Amino acid sequence: MAAPIAAIGAGRMGRGIAHVFAYAGHPVRLLDAKARSAEAFEALKADALGEIRASLAMLAELGLFEAEAIARIMARIEVLPRAEAEGAVGDAAVLFEGVPETLEAKAEAFALIDPFVAPDAIVTSTTSTILVDDLAPLTRHAKRFLNAHWLNPAYLVPLVELSPSAATEEAATAALEALLTDVGKVPVRLKASPGYIVPRVQMLAMNEAARMVEEGVATPEDIDKALIYGLGFRFAVLGHLEFIDWGGNDILYYASRYMEKATGEPRFAAPDIVNRMMEEGRNGLKDGAGFFDYRDRDIAAYRKARLGAMLAQLRLTGLAKPPR
Repeated sequence: MAAPIAAIGAGRMGRGIAHVFAYAGHPVRLLDAKARSAEAFEALKADALGEIRASLAMLAELGLFEAEAIARIMARIEVLPRAEAEGAVGDAAVLFEGVPETLEAKAEAFALIDPFVAPDAIVTSTTSTILVDDLAPLTRHAKRFLNAHWLNPAYLVPLVELSPSAATEEAATAALEALLTDVGKVPVRLKASPGYIVPRVQMLAMNEAARMVEEGVATPEDIDKALIYGLGFRFAVLGHLEFIDWGGNDILYYASRYMEKATGEPRFAAPDIVNRMMEEGRNGLKDGAGFFDYRDRDIAAYRKARLGAMLAQLRLTGLAKPPR
């Protein structure tokens, strides 16, 4: 039998995590972290289960799986009130805290579950804002505690960003990586850093898009169209750093210098690593090294594989046309 999973907090994130693990065959306990009347809890429970069922139904309608499996998946999920914290977390292999983004709320959640956590269980926070080093002191299980940042919708987006603290045992991080991979997620590791990886990059991109609307550069419709069919199209296949290597770090170097001068905005300046790689002649594919090492790689086969993936993206858009 698959290991039991506990999600602390029955909001959007907890529901998404329950969906993921129940779908993958795990029994899941979704614990309401708030004190409520029995009537209010029953309303929350119905809402949580209804939302998860609706998400599953939508995915079945879109062809991911047969709708007959929904009842089997839903049977694995229990929604429990705060008073039943011991039953919710006592035998859980992994616990995902997902309460509101304040230290006070996190501290209260950990105080609720800490007495009942199994000695070998992994404890995580799904926070998108608070550094792991600020949360680790709130739990007595710091050696097996780390941040696990999911992206919404959690049941659909593959990425989970893992941020261990200095106290986190390697075995705990490795075990969580293995579990997430097994349920179809793609975990990545990073040190404690504000904004993680994806939110930090996307925040800059979203602000720049909004700024272009403000400056009258283009309509919101055309900006989004450009980002979907240009930026998003390529970055669905190539990572940002891989894309720098693909086109050439020197292109980014010169483009950054031009943009900084043309706009007078220091935000367009290249970071030191781009300047240093330019000086060292590590400009990507054409030099055999950039952010990645290409010296032992079959470049022709690599390019063909990436272009094939882009062609698959083009087909998904409906824009792949036969020759006339």
